[in-house]
Amino acid sequence: VQLQASGGGLVQPGGSLRLSCAASGSMFGIADMGWYRQAPGKQRDLVARIIRGGATNYADAVKGRFTISKDGAKNIIYLQMNNLKPEDTGVYYCFVMRGYDGYNYWGQGTQVTVSS
Repeated sequence: VQLQASGGGLVQPGGSLRLSCAASGSMFGIADMGWYRQAPGKQRDLVARIIRGGATNYADAVKGRFTISKDGAKNIIYLQMNNLKPEDTGVYYCFVMRGYDGYNYWGQGTQVTVSS
């Protein structure tokens, strides 16, 4: 599985961005999918994920502002980010998780900078 993330950029506080992650290759056996982010000098943390079956999880810091979705026919994962804050700044990585062993495939990351 190969993942290609896009949609990052520079946005003012309060603005919006939509990240996309296009997956290619066999998605057979894929369970969870979603997004992590890594702020400068910090560890990579989960932002949002879709669990097999369709349930979603969000980090507390983004609940009510971010929405994760997927287009199953096109194998694209989206992250709609609204009311962005400076603390949302970081590199956003998409992932898909192989169900039988928990192995994660990663996209290359896309930079999101929230600044006035």
